[in-house]
Amino acid sequence: MTQGTRYDLLVVGGGINGAGIARDAAGRGLSVLLVEQDDLASHTSSSSTKLIHGGLRYLEYKEFGLVRKALQERETLLRAAPHIMWPLRFVMPHMPNLRPAWLIRAGLFLYDHLAKRELLPGSRGIDMRRHPAGAPLVDSIQRGFVYSDGWVDDARLVVLNALDAAERGAVVMTRTKLAKAVRAGGEWHAQLQSKDDGKRSDARLIDVRAGAIANAAGPWVGQLLSGALGREAQHSVRLVKGSHIVTRRLFEHDHAYIFQNPDKRIIFAIPYEHDYTLIGTTDVEYRGDPAQVAITEDETRYLCESINHYFKRKISPQDVCWTYSGVRPLLEEEGADNPSAVTRDYKLELDAKPDHAPLLSVFGGKITTFRKLAEEAVDMLAGALSVDAGAWTAGAPLPGGDIPHAKFEPFAASFAAQYPWLPAELARRYARAYGTRAARVVGTAKSLADLGRAFAPDLYESELRYLRDYEWAKSADDVLWRRSKLGLHLPPGALDTVRADIDQWFARSPAAPVTPSTPRAESRMAN
Repeated sequence: MTQGTRYDLLVVGGGINGAGIARDAAGRGLSVLLVEQDDLASHTSSSSTKLIHGGLRYLEYKEFGLVRKALQERETLLRAAPHIMWPLRFVMPHMPNLRPAWLIRAGLFLYDHLAKRELLPGSRGIDMRRHPAGAPLVDSIQRGFVYSDGWVDDARLVVLNALDAAERGAVVMTRTKLAKAVRAGGEWHAQLQSKDDGKRSDARLIDVRAGAIANAAGPWVGQLLSGALGREAQHSVRLVKGSHIVTRRLFEHDHAYIFQNPDKRIIFAIPYEHDYTLIGTTDVEYRGDPAQVAITEDETRYLCESINHYFKRKISPQDVCWTYSGVRPLLEEEGADNPSAVTRDYKLELDAKPDHAPLLSVFGGKITTFRKLAEEAVDMLAGALSVDAGAWTAGAPLPGGDIPHAKFEPFAASFAAQYPWLPAELARRYARAYGTRAARVVGTAKSLADLGRAFAPDLYESELRYLRDYEWAKSADDVLWRRSKLGLHLPPGALDTVRADIDQWFARSPAAPVTPSTPRAESRMAN
């Protein structure tokens, strides 16, 4: 294996944990290479319930430390990216046959007070006969509770972490996998397989060296250890599938619901993409290929039936507009037979000795605690990599998140006023997706015609160029289902045509391939 460019840190896995680690490390002055075998957030990290939350139900499993840590992170994250994250009020109908009211009140009291709150209001009881959230529910539900958590565009959160890492000097390579890595001479010698456009059957081989490797491969963490890295792990992950369904809007107000099921599962019903309701999730043991995960008919029926216990308007599988599934790599524990009871906490396993290039592997975790996980991971590697700089991400906005006073609505109004020729819905979508960087999407355009070809309603060529040049988009699915959810809004029967047109556009005008010959990513930062 030839010796190529040397990096301080090679991060394997472009989900939320890998992107977070790359960002933290690059911000401390390390040279970083982040590789992802598919697209950023193409698996678990774009398939969550999209909540920034402490995990109210984990209190029943006495996960007080995890809940406290997650609650502490909520407001930190809400301040970091107020364009893609915002507070959300949750309504919990009271079902006396499932949990007594005193137990719920006690749990909500803990939830309110385990960590300091400044942005989020506390919990309270409500009369469902008078509160707007009671109107869509069956008449037998007469009381309930309201509490606060947060919403996040999970896939965009990953992309923004990768973008911040790149702007701090990291090289980010998608469609690139770690084929093999061996320790030699106090460092890692790694061979990468890269498919530039994500579709070629052949792959170019790239040799790099690294002072350390962070294995943040999510569901593949164990497979990467035993395969490309040739190591044995002290911990393991349990793969649990979570599936979601999306229907047309089931209620008009802006609150979400958290429903208690007789099987002790929790189901959320959340306002989604303005015209839809997101319902999930399931917890099903999974033993297949994490890249091939999909919802089953039984899961779809389960989610519909769970919702039908509560809403006056009944739904069936025929009402489902879209589904998605992801595999959660949960930390394996002895005695946790029920997938719902498996901890959402994480373990960082460090394999390091004197004169021995370190290897850090991430087991478990949840999206709410990714920033803290990344901070701890880089802290663990700091000594071996001679890092003097300390933690820095707690008060740092993500790209586009430097909105004055973290107030999105005034910013959105100002952006719309700056471009009065933009349709109101498009201006708001740009503000939501890109924050203070939305002006870069518009560029020098003075009219809709200046934005270029319209590939779909509200999707213009200027946005495709931005996503290609700044956000590593290389295909229609990268754009329609991860960088945005525009695929959900297409006219019936239009998806295949729109997808083909966008894929042809990327084929005609691909981004310049990244060769990690330098620890910077100028080719991605050029306009």
